[in-house]
Amino acid sequence: MIRYIDELDLAGKKVLMRVDFNVPLNEALEITDDHRIRAALPSVRYALEKGARLILCSHMGKPKGQRVEKLSLKPAALRLSELLGQQVPLVADCIGPEVQAAVEALQPGQAVLLENLRFYNGETKDDPEFAKALASLAEVYVNDAFAVSHRAHASVHGVVKFFKAYAAGFLLKNELAYFERALKAPERPLVAILGGSKVSTKLGAIQNILPKVNKIIIGGAMANTFWAAQGVSMGSSLVEPDLFETARYLVSEARQAGVKFYLPVDVVIAQELKADAVNRIVPVQEIPDGWMALDIGPATTQLFCEALENARTIVWNGPVGAFEMPAFSAGTMALAHAVGASSALTIVGGGDTDAAVAKAGETGNISYISTGGGAFLDLLEGKELPGILALTEGV
Repeated sequence: MIRYIDELDLAGKKVLMRVDFNVPLNEALEITDDHRIRAALPSVRYALEKGARLILCSHMGKPKGQRVEKLSLKPAALRLSELLGQQVPLVADCIGPEVQAAVEALQPGQAVLLENLRFYNGETKDDPEFAKALASLAEVYVNDAFAVSHRAHASVHGVVKFFKAYAAGFLLKNELAYFERALKAPERPLVAILGGSKVSTKLGAIQNILPKVNKIIIGGAMANTFWAAQGVSMGSSLVEPDLFETARYLVSEARQAGVKFYLPVDVVIAQELKADAVNRIVPVQEIPDGWMALDIGPATTQLFCEALENARTIVWNGPVGAFEMPAFSAGTMALAHAVGASSALTIVGGGDTDAAVAKAGETGNISYISTGGGAFLDLLEGKELPGILALTEGV
């Protein structure tokens, strides 16, 4: 059983909390989307209100063990301070004497943020010495970083064995609870929407959820492989020939299980993936040589949206077109509006899907938006997450 933060005594304790402040930055190193910081606020506020001496730690980007100044967590510390209404200083390192001194100076109800964990190779290598150094800072450990809990990294996995008191935060609790509602005890019909570019990245998810769903909608470039596997010429569209047999098998499995399996019937095509490329709409079976499918067409959009009308639970991972470009965004935007308007329990996972929902202005209409792309997909695949396992049984 996982314990949660509200089951621990935090008063006066030094609490190491792993959060995910890996937020997007622009060229001026300003945060362009603070969703992940906001998502951590319930756990952070709870710990501070209970009198914890809070030590927050996170990564930013992929510095690969090097100190990269543009990947400093300074912008996150500033934004968190604004959101909390109290100063959260950034410590210039994440282990060592300077950090120890900053932690010892903390008073109950105060917090610091440590510098980027991935400035050390020990973080991504789950190095026990690095984990021990992190653990030496505190008496209690809390993991509230769902988005990295699919990684066996020191701050989410190896660190746990050095603590007697450890728990999950409220964000992680919500992620697991909504996932359980969606796939373990869903209201039906349960509809899964899977998009993105490659079947290979979603293969495990499709295989795992097929026996659980009532309908599955496949969009984006990954749909190309399913059509090509049936002998349809997809022009110069992205396809994965080595997965043709698997694609045919999945369609057959869905049929045998009584699962309704939806693929695009028309597509928006162009000769190149450029915003100003000449484009047109054709049936899937009529894509000319040299042209590629870059969005679902209007007939498909109507088909997919109608398939959602009686849904009681919707799980969506992956856009159904190159929505970053206006010419190829209509399908994904329409789907976002349909999901947002649905009275079903709606769960969206994956950074691209989150961005698409935000672009459509539907963020506030989604029941739950997961903070984890890879972690969400691993759950869809039925995998155990190392960060969750460590909290369940220790390491």
